[in-house]
Amino acid sequence: MTPEELRTLCLSFNAAEEDFPFNPETSVFKVLGKMFALSRLDGRPLTVNLKCEPEDAVRLRGEYEGLINPGYHMNKRHWNTVTVDGELPDRLVRELVEDSYDLVVAGLPRAERLRLDRP
Repeated sequence: MTPEELRTLCLSFNAAEEDFPFNPETSVFKVLGKMFALSRLDGRPLTVNLKCEPEDAVRLRGEYEGLINPGYHMNKRHWNTVTVDGELPDRLVRELVEDSYDLVVAGLPRAERLRLDRP
């Protein structure tokens, strides 16, 4: 997956926005103000921090050792840093990004979740 493909994927979700609150090099993808992905798109290797259920986070780190690690500068219980350099299947990366988005949306207040469901 290329940096542009990762950006396009993150922005494809309902109400997703890209922000740069930390510095101009670090893209933070948010839904209604809540972060679901963070990446330095010019980084080598390309990585993205994604939210994850704690049990899944540990399982994924074991299955994909060296490619999925505890979230860099994040709550390591809830965030993973995923290396997006081609070794992981793009399908898996897409699923992990979608899961992160869904977890953040699930934590939003009901009124905001309902607002997202409207066309």
